Amino acid sequence: MKYEEALNYLFSKLPMYQRTGAAAYKKDIGNIVTACEMLENPHDKFKSIHIAGTNGKGSTAHMLSSIFQEAGYKTGLYTSPHLKDFRERIKINGIPISKAKTLNFILKNKIKFEKIEMSFFEYTVAMAFDYFAEENVDLAIIETGLGGRLDSTNIINPEISIITNIGYDHTNLLGNSLEEIAKEKAGIIKKNVPVIIGRTQLEIKEIFQSIAKEKNSHIYFCNKTTNKTTDLKGEYQIENLNTVLKTISVLNLKIDDEIINMGLNNVVKNTGLQGRWQTISKNPLTICDTGHNEDGIINNVIQLKKLKYNKLHFVFGTVSDKDFKKILKLLPKDATYYFCSANIERSLDSKKLIKEAREHQLLGKEYDSVIKAYNSAKLKAKINDLIFIGGSTFVVAEVL
Repeated sequence: MKYEEALNYLFSKLPMYQRTGAAAYKKDIGNIVTACEMLENPHDKFKSIHIAGTNGKGSTAHMLSSIFQEAGYKTGLYTSPHLKDFRERIKINGIPISKAKTLNFILKNKIKFEKIEMSFFEYTVAMAFDYFAEENVDLAIIETGLGGRLDSTNIINPEISIITNIGYDHTNLLGNSLEEIAKEKAGIIKKNVPVIIGRTQLEIKEIFQSIAKEKNSHIYFCNKTTNKTTDLKGEYQIENLNTVLKTISVLNLKIDDEIINMGLNNVVKNTGLQGRWQTISKNPLTICDTGHNEDGIINNVIQLKKLKYNKLHFVFGTVSDKDFKKILKLLPKDATYYFCSANIERSLDSKKLIKEAREHQLLGKEYDSVIKAYNSAKLKAKINDLIFIGGSTFVVAEVL
């Protein structure tokens, strides 16, 4: 088996949420427990930080990783989904796991993991834990896939837990109210482990406080604003920035302010993060962002209103298991839309998307691929116009 064959095995043979959605979601964490026992519990061999939340997990994780890298820590980083390369999910000091390491792990564990019917996500979590232990990282920053309580990453006992914010996403799996979703995310709160809450939301604050009290976990809410900056653009990053600074403070690692500033302003360079309010062209100005749920789209629309341009060209696609009708209500009506379908099974068909969009007075054309939509926008946009690409991580991935 070669590397490409091994990847195909992971992508096509295993239940994969990125591709099929809810069918790949498992309602217990037994498999990852069993798998890690087979691997001699690698997650117990390194220190970690655990991050859950509806939005901002990835940005927060990458900011923290960049700071720790600048401070001299050998830093593991596990995030999902990937945009272009599977190996983006598992990094040490910003360098993705090698193809050889990936292949060797699959070859070594394929038969025994098949016996317990591992999912794609469980497989990648086990791979990350094994790699971080083997490479003896000083610290690993671990992002949940979705939820928290039943997430495969939730077998770690971290130095600190972080819940960035709570919004409506994956409601078919996590619940239809903020309270239900908050309880699932709060499942990462561990006994005697401090927890940071990135956004104070009064309607669910008591849920976090109650669970933290039950676990004897000291809880910290982030209310402070900062004058520090980051190379990650988009005003929504201020909230993530405050969460990161609070985390560094609570950990009490005595990292110099200069090192923190270097870490915050070299996130992209140090970690390779893409897709967060990222400018991919300047003539005309072209921006993409992976915001894909109500909260993410609201932030995108607010940010768009603050930019100066003649006309907005919006390349938009989403997935079929989102409440896309609610998202369409949030989109600006004065834009020209290029509705498209990303190249994954979960993608909402562009014909169905444009039909619903017209019900919300959104005007444009539909395209059967992201690239066709993007190329059309580039042809039609004038030099002082703005092209924005968003609605789905998978749409953004195809233009990067």
